Amino acid sequence: MTKKTKSILARCMLASALATGIAGIAAAQSKPVIATVVKISGIPWFDRMNTGVEEFAKANPDVDASQSGPATADAAQQLQIVQDLTARGVNALAVVPMDPAVLEGALKRAMERGIVVVTHEADNQMNTQADVEAFDNAEYGAALNERLAQCMGQAGKWTTFVGSLGSRTHLQWVGAGEENAKKYAQMELVDPNNESFDDANGTYEKAKEILRKHPDIKGFQTSAGNDVLGVGRAIDEAGLAGKVCLVGTGLPNPSADLLEAGAITAIGFWDPAKAGMAMNSVAKTLLAKQPITDGMDLGVEGYNKVSVRKGPGEGVLVIGNGMVLADKSNYQEHLF
Repeated sequence: MTKKTKSILARCMLASALATGIAGIAAAQSKPVIATVVKISGIPWFDRMNTGVEEFAKANPDVDASQSGPATADAAQQLQIVQDLTARGVNALAVVPMDPAVLEGALKRAMERGIVVVTHEADNQMNTQADVEAFDNAEYGAALNERLAQCMGQAGKWTTFVGSLGSRTHLQWVGAGEENAKKYAQMELVDPNNESFDDANGTYEKAKEILRKHPDIKGFQTSAGNDVLGVGRAIDEAGLAGKVCLVGTGLPNPSADLLEAGAITAIGFWDPAKAGMAMNSVAKTLLAKQPITDGMDLGVEGYNKVSVRKGPGEGVLVIGNGMVLADKSNYQEHLF
């Protein structure tokens, strides 16, 4: 083979490789990419959400839907993931912000690049086209507290836990709980808004501290999915099951043993799988340049007739009807 022939062959191989690469990019871009980004990966709540994202992907083969998130509950790590996905040029982001304020700039830049942005648990997010909520957050927080108040006999000391002080929904829930408790003059809020960072072990240690500091405490209202597990374990080990009340956000399967033992009084939740599907449904609708309208059906249980309101920015709030409260008597009807 002559030097000239080798040169021509090399150029042909390069052209073929470039063509293959371009074809691969075109193929990848033939299906819109919807990237769901959660607060933290590897915990039951967001594992369940991933199940919903996977179900959405199977039911909608015309889109490429997947989920990712940081290994720890760290707003800075989540920000980096959002920035990386934006740089990769995904078509849509469906984000559950650890701290909405931390993501504002990144989400604004994503939208400026033409990326659709949908959020969840962040009804104060300015830079989003739609924030999807499973229910009215004030109603949910009040419902949790009312269940707690009834267990406490409407009297005694109680406290609250949040995943982080930057978590919009958690602060809304405990804030609504505080408002509800004002109906009962003998309920006394002590040491509120303990940060758990969704760490069951850390919550367990903090709950033990509170039980030592306030041996007469009667109730806990918690927010992050792992909080009921940590507080419930502390209550159970102290021999206070059935004596100290615990009502908070949690999932039925992980909470089952503590519900049966009476260490958890009741759990409130919405199905994270359905929320993941709802976010992706909204993202797909927006990618198709279709409006999100009041009363529309997202094709997901609990989101069949959503309420649509003006959001704090240019986007909208999309509110479903997915709230569930369960206790020892009925949690088995909702096992996941």
